[in-house]
Amino acid sequence: MGADATSKPRTPRGVQSVETGGAILMALAQAGGPLKLKDLAETLGMAAAQLHPYLVSFRNINMVEQTETGQYQLGPFALWLGLTRLRNQNAYRETLRRVPALAEELGLMVAISVWGLHGPTIVYIEETAARIHSNVAVGGTFMLTMTATGKIFAAFLPRSTTEPLARAELQGVEPSLYGIPMVDEATFRKEVASACTKGYSITRDAPIPGVSAIAAPVFDHTGTIQLSVTVIGPTNFIDLAEDGPCLKRLIEFTKDLSRDLGHIPPA
Repeated sequence: MGADATSKPRTPRGVQSVETGGAILMALAQAGGPLKLKDLAETLGMAAAQLHPYLVSFRNINMVEQTETGQYQLGPFALWLGLTRLRNQNAYRETLRRVPALAEELGLMVAISVWGLHGPTIVYIEETAARIHSNVAVGGTFMLTMTATGKIFAAFLPRSTTEPLARAELQGVEPSLYGIPMVDEATFRKEVASACTKGYSITRDAPIPGVSAIAAPVFDHTGTIQLSVTVIGPTNFIDLAEDGPCLKRLIEFTKDLSRDLGHIPPA
C-alpha cells in the first residue's frame, strides 16, 4: 500500500557524528583564536572526554592543529577548503541567484549596482507587480550624492575613488540626472557618515518625488564592497522604518551574502 498522501515527507537522515564534528569546527572558526580543550568543550556543552576523539581525528587530517601551548585551532586543510570555496564564489552570480526571492518577498523592485567608470552602475533589476515610474534601468547610473546606492559606495569605497564624482556633482559640473537641485555638501557628508556607521542608507522621496529606497552593501572576504543591493518602491508602499521588516530583511540578505563570500564583520 502506498504512503498516506497526508503524511509529511521524511527528513533525510544524516550522520550525527559528522554534524557534531561540524559544530566543533564552527566553534573553532568563531573563536577567533586558539582554544583550550576545556574551553572548547564548555562552548559546545560537551564533556572533554567526548570531544577529544573528534579533535584527534581532525588533527589526523590536518583540519585542526595544536599550538605549542596545546591549544586547538583550525588547521591547513581547513584553510585549503576555505580558499577553494572563495575561488568558486562570485558576488554578482550569488546575488543574482537570490534576488528574485527577495523581490517577491518584499513586493518591491530590487536593483544590483557595482562601481563602474561613471559611478554606481545598475547591472541587474528584478521587477515586481508594483512597478514604479523612474529612470532606473540596467546600464544606467545612480547619482552618488543623492541616492541611497550612491551614498553606500561613498561610505565604503576609498574616498580617493569616489571624491572626483562627488565634487563634480556637488559643484554642478556633473548635472543632476533628475532635473532637481543638488544636495548640499554638509548634508551629503553627514548622510555618508551615517551610512558608514549603520551599514545602510535610506532616501525618502529623493531624488525622485514619490519614490524611496533602501540600499545596503555586500562585502567579500577582504572586506571590500563588491556591490550594493537596493530596494526601491513607491513611498506610500515601502516601509522605511529602521526597525521595520523591509530594512531588517535587506540587512539580513546582504549580511548572509557577505558571510557566504567569506566576509567576517569587525567586532
